[in-house]
Amino acid sequence: MEYDNKLILAPMVRVGTLPFRLLAAQYGAHITYGEEIIDHKIIKCYRQFNERIGCTDFVEKGTENVVFRTCDEEKDRVVFQIGTSDAVRALNAAQLVCGDVAAIDINMGCPKSFSVSGGMGAALLSKPELIHDILTTLRRNLSTPVTCKIRLLKSPYDTVELARRIEKTGVSALAVHGRQVSDRPKDPANWSGIADVVSALSIPVIANGDVFECDDIQHIKSTTGASSVMVARGALWNASIFSPEGKISYEDVKREYIRKCFLWDNDIKNTKYTLRDMIGHYSSLELAEGKAVTKSESNADLA
Repeated sequence: MEYDNKLILAPMVRVGTLPFRLLAAQYGAHITYGEEIIDHKIIKCYRQFNERIGCTDFVEKGTENVVFRTCDEEKDRVVFQIGTSDAVRALNAAQLVCGDVAAIDINMGCPKSFSVSGGMGAALLSKPELIHDILTTLRRNLSTPVTCKIRLLKSPYDTVELARRIEKTGVSALAVHGRQVSDRPKDPANWSGIADVVSALSIPVIANGDVFECDDIQHIKSTTGASSVMVARGALWNASIFSPEGKISYEDVKREYIRKCFLWDNDIKNTKYTLRDMIGHYSSLELAEGKAVTKSESNADLA
């Protein structure tokens, strides 16, 4: 797994399922992150091959709930992101899936209450000893590459010092979202804060934040000096942002996403969630198309 000069699909809850990851890769994403999955959740799962559609499922014991779905086509580029606050649980979770993914990532940037309240996500940013414990435990026990994703701290000095400490654990790369925990998506990303981290580290730094158009990819690279670029909302609205030929029609991308959701039997709730975000960026969900998505009960209805 190489992290230099890569275009990367960011982890997005309920969006980064198998169909969307394959969609992003089809248009040019080199690395695709799955949605964050909590360690407690994945360690309750068993692995099974789904012969009907030709994929590998991690299914929650006692249920038919597929927590993570992957396939051979993405094995060399998919990153499994773990939400955790404990080194042993993180290792147990990683060991369950590491044979089917290209890398393991620890989420240290999510500001949502469900993550922070459990001591996960952005809550880790104030616990450098725990960060060190989690990352070194994974590095010592896995042959799979390990990375993590952080946000900016309140001062550039604190951010750089944390990044240096993370680098010493032996991680393969560090993704930096150019916002602080208190920032909202509408607040502009601080690319200079990412540049401070890039200049201080020798490992690849992945820049994330405010990449909405194809031109933004080169702009953030030249501004920050980052090795690679991670795209979230820009990819959600039109995954062809990764294409070297430039973006294509949103309508074409949307149809291809629906086709993949049908082929890979995506959870209809996640399909609808993603489509509503895609459609809502371009038009009102109160129009006919948005209402049709809301009423749909299966991927076949959407197709």
